[in-house]
Amino acid sequence: MKNYLVIGASSGIGKQLAEDLSMNHNVIGTYHHNTAAHEKINYVHYDVESAEPIDGMPDVLDGLAYCPGRIDLRPFGRIKSEDFAKDYSIQVIGAVKVIQQVLPLLKKAEQASIVLFSTVAVQTGFPFHSLVSSSKGALEGLTKALAAEFAPKIRVNCIAPSLTDTPLAAQLLSTEEKVAANAQRHPLKRIGSAADIASMAAFLLSDQSAWITGQVMHVDGGISSLKV
Repeated sequence: MKNYLVIGASSGIGKQLAEDLSMNHNVIGTYHHNTAAHEKINYVHYDVESAEPIDGMPDVLDGLAYCPGRIDLRPFGRIKSEDFAKDYSIQVIGAVKVIQQVLPLLKKAEQASIVLFSTVAVQTGFPFHSLVSSSKGALEGLTKALAAEFAPKIRVNCIAPSLTDTPLAAQLLSTEEKVAANAQRHPLKRIGSAADIASMAAFLLSDQSAWITGQVMHVDGGISSLKV
């Protein structure tokens, strides 16, 4: 039984991942705005923009998943520099703070794993995605740099999903027409689910992926690489 920390475990992909991991492992899950409870998950409050320590940490940590994110799609001309700073603070600086805080615990594991989250929009340019693409692009760079620096003791990988049916994307999928239109953009003709992404994250955290590090895994219904 391993010890895992899931940041942003009260909603969407993070919630699904924490619940999946909790079936066989000890899981500490953080929440901020959305309170959460689960009999097998140790939920603690944590604000990724603060400098506060994460409560309830074990002596050894086998894996970390950093799941907080934002989807703010606007024309570039309507975005202020402060918006970019806010996005970067949550998605990049927040991840850096958490990793630095728990790094001593990860180093105590026989082999540990870190999973970060990007977006298909980093490698496949989409209009109105400059905010999210900038911050998530930084996370992809961080993934590769840390994978090199932490090898061979700690593996670091990143998942780049396409549009996924989670509360974060609710505005983009608020009608049946929007769901159908977005599904048709993907070669697999459906929207991704939280379970689709969480299963990849669980795999990357597990020993089954022991020879995988420094990778950006595209779990995106084929949209980044196929035209059909």
